[in-house]
Amino acid sequence: MNALPMLLSASALTSSLAFAPAAIAQSPAADPPPRSAPKPADTKPAEPPKETALSDARAPNDPKRIEEALAKVVDLLLAKQEDMEHPSAEPDTRAEWPYEGVVRVQGLVPIGYRIGGTANTCVCLLRIPQYAADPKRQAAVARAIAFIAQQTANPLMSADAWDGGYDVRGWGYTYALAFCMELKNAKAIPADPPEMAKKVEDIIAWSLDGLKKTEIKGVGGWNYAHSPGRDSACPSSPFMTGPTLQALFEARKNGYEVDEGMITRALDALERCRGSTGSFAYAAKEAQNPERPEAIPGAVGRMLVGEVTLYLGGRSDQARVRAAIDAFLAHWTWLDQRRAKPNTHAGPYNIAPYYFYYAHYYCAQAIELLPKGARDQDRLEYRRRLDELLFSVQLADGSWNDRVFSRTSNY
Repeated sequence: MNALPMLLSASALTSSLAFAPAAIAQSPAADPPPRSAPKPADTKPAEPPKETALSDARAPNDPKRIEEALAKVVDLLLAKQEDMEHPSAEPDTRAEWPYEGVVRVQGLVPIGYRIGGTANTCVCLLRIPQYAADPKRQAAVARAIAFIAQQTANPLMSADAWDGGYDVRGWGYTYALAFCMELKNAKAIPADPPEMAKKVEDIIAWSLDGLKKTEIKGVGGWNYAHSPGRDSACPSSPFMTGPTLQALFEARKNGYEVDEGMITRALDALERCRGSTGSFAYAAKEAQNPERPEAIPGAVGRMLVGEVTLYLGGRSDQARVRAAIDAFLAHWTWLDQRRAKPNTHAGPYNIAPYYFYYAHYYCAQAIELLPKGARDQDRLEYRRRLDELLFSVQLADGSWNDRVFSRTSNY
């Protein structure tokens, strides 16, 4: 079993550190909430952010350029931490970075997105160098831990009350678990207050329980777009199954009890998504029809997360990983055509804009799985090419955003 590399790359913007590991998918917007329902502070779509950063003559893999970009990211993220329920709260009490998409629950950004977005942003803050010497980052992360711990009791995050359907609480379980594993691997659990360590352990136990109870029955894996009914079978989503498996791999590595049968079933489900061309289906209950595989240009994000996760689970190899990277580079312009565009899936390849940076993150992870040593030059060149793409779409304020919501620049 290969261990998940927690700090992926010193390049590729330190392995796409500005984009925490997740794509959080959405369905079309729900019916408008009643007039009396509270509204999130920032739900009005902005114009697509097409202005890029000022031109920079430095090479995309210039260490100083990357260092400056990451420093800017820290400032941006600390400024964007918020309290959704009390928008005017003082900065030192703001505790979350909600991921915003088009889906709403009772008129609000779903709590699964609020937990998942917060966890992902914390992972980014942890990975950027000099975290141990940055009290502002440490304080922001401590507030986030307390927020996630508090929200484990939210009825809308209950795994026992979950009954399938389009429901995004699973993203909260997955990314809360991944964040806690990052905290433990980095030995960054706050020592003060003393109960913080218990909060982290409680979040881990809650996440593992939630993932076990929301596994797709009879199929394996996970899907936010589940069939109605907790015991119903439905296709497995590679977008969700891959990141969830990686979080479970890390939990197992850290000594937590993880159902091996659940992991095996999820790996089986992920393999069923892979087609004869190397493409991965958007969702699959049975193996892909070899005569009608998914089109590669619209599947490059799925290919990357699928092959990386299967590799970490002992079911892929470096040749397949490299092929997924090459497919991403070859078809990047199709992804870019959907970046920061309104709506979700659109032709010709049904690409949703929120998978733009998702694909970049898993490309960075895939690059770090390539051979070291004599062939390391290949890996360095792949890093340079990914850095070049990332800097080509950086916005003028130093952020990156693939959606029409300002909040999603956190992700």
